Amino acid sequence: MADKKISQLTAVSATDITGAEEVPIVQGSTTKKTTLTNVQHYIVNHLEPTTLTVSAGNTYDLGASTYDEAELIVLTWSGANGTAVLTLPDVTLSKNLNRTKRIITDSTFTTSTHARLTPYSTQNLDGANTYYDLNKEYEGIKVWTNGTEWFIIQKKAT
Repeated sequence: MADKKISQLTAVSATDITGAEEVPIVQGSTTKKTTLTNVQHYIVNHLEPTTLTVSAGNTYDLGASTYDEAELIVLTWSGANGTAVLTLPDVTLSKNLNRTKRIITDSTFTTSTHARLTPYSTQNLDGANTYYDLNKEYEGIKVWTNGTEWFIIQKKAT
């Protein structure tokens, strides 16, 4: 690596990474090595929330670039009562295999405000092409995809 600048290195795609690759770590004044698996183990325990403000009559694509990498989405309601639609990412995209999404509502939600978590196109959520309705404050859901459909693996309601 010493013969090239970082900007000159060949890029690697996420599908080529196995986790066994060695990466340098500077600890104090000493450069050491570890693997991507070790780094991932450290990072995976920390969730960075993405806030999404929703309102009645609007649809929000959770596969769009703004929300695609978000694992935890905190919903805030704005405006009049009604229904907003949240569309899950397309499960057939290879980057979504074994992916999870967590969606929670904050204190702005009531029984008159609805965020409908909906599968993409004709895909399924828990075996059906239907939605899951979030309409309480501090409600949450965690979904996972096997690359064929989305599964509800955890629900929380107040």
